[in-house]
Amino acid sequence: MSSPEPGASQEPTYESTHSALWHGFADMGAVTASGPFVVSRGEGAHIFDREGNKYLDATAGLWFTNVGHGRTEIADAVAAQLGSLAHYSNFGDFVPETTLALAERLGEIAPVAGSKVFFTSGGSDSIDTAAKLARRYWHEVGKPGKTMIVGRQKAYHGMHVAGTSLAGIAVNHENYGVLMPDARTVAWDDAKSLLSLIEEVGADKIAAFFCEPIIGAGGVYLPPAGYLQEVRQICRDNDVLFVADEVVTGFGRIGGSWFASTRFDLQPDLIATAKGLTSGYVPMGAVFVAPHIADPFFSGGVWWRHGYTYGGHAGAAAAAMANLDIIERENLLDDSARLEATLHAHLAPLAQHPRVQEVRSGLGAVAAVQLTDPAEALPLVKTLRKHGVSGRAAGQGAMQISPSFVMTDAEVEELASRFLTALG
Repeated sequence: MSSPEPGASQEPTYESTHSALWHGFADMGAVTASGPFVVSRGEGAHIFDREGNKYLDATAGLWFTNVGHGRTEIADAVAAQLGSLAHYSNFGDFVPETTLALAERLGEIAPVAGSKVFFTSGGSDSIDTAAKLARRYWHEVGKPGKTMIVGRQKAYHGMHVAGTSLAGIAVNHENYGVLMPDARTVAWDDAKSLLSLIEEVGADKIAAFFCEPIIGAGGVYLPPAGYLQEVRQICRDNDVLFVADEVVTGFGRIGGSWFASTRFDLQPDLIATAKGLTSGYVPMGAVFVAPHIADPFFSGGVWWRHGYTYGGHAGAAAAAMANLDIIERENLLDDSARLEATLHAHLAPLAQHPRVQEVRSGLGAVAAVQLTDPAEALPLVKTLRKHGVSGRAAGQGAMQISPSFVMTDAEVEELASRFLTALG
């Protein structure tokens, strides 16, 4: 089937609604009743369903396809790597050549000079790695009582044990029991709430504060002016490690910089990354570790008994190297900064629509169209598809927008127009 005219996508049809697949974050009864939305291919800032219908990809997959879909250069790099070496564990002193090269390259762009790089298989891995390392660090420097990890309301930090426990999205905690008792949350927008917690429990009990520079899955909430600098200083003043969760914002999503930590000069103790590292072409994550945190583990005789079979996978490392090549060669960090302005210019007017409570934009290549009635969010996802847009609901009634950096200004304008039409 040929692609329809812009805005004329047809409702896809499916042979069967029954499948062995169990989707993540889904009401499987509803999915089974209506059938999955099957994505067959992508090209630049667009995806195509298996009926041939073309959609603007408003979310870059899930925050990650920074360089756009269909980059055969990345696929070719992975194929070449797998053709010579599939992978080799980096446990002990082993390391694939490509993985070693990637670590050195990441060290050069790290927000903190001299950082070490610990590879994982994805964002949730990176968060739990950072949580374990923070607690183990304090043990190594003689303060084993510092075990509590602190997150923020609305924040999302993946779905492993530590990430689920410290995140501030209540529904993601339901019916699991207490996964990690030494985890607390504070207000997402009030630095003084972190200070109050420190005063309440004592700095000698708190290992680390985890902070998304921009809250992502919780609804795309931008930090209040000065907030990031204030919480960073509170952590310094109270001997609490500052962990920047840059799974979403890392590798250019912040607009004009490799990392939000660079843009805001946060100098984190640890940085958790994933998504944009490979633009999602192959799963991979990395934790950046500031020199003073790494030093106790590099002095000899100390084992950190932690790691992942596929952490630093050679094929993923090849994908990351090709992805970074594209970002640098095509100046996509500049395009991210361009999108920061363009998204704000074209989406902010949607706030005048009666179904829209507010639009959050103007920092990074992200935005959220907050619906007045959160119950309308999931139905609007399907309505948007009828208008040639693949979107996603995040948080409580927020329509997430986080396009590939290759999306043009004209396509952003088209995206906003289709949103307006879908809102009615």
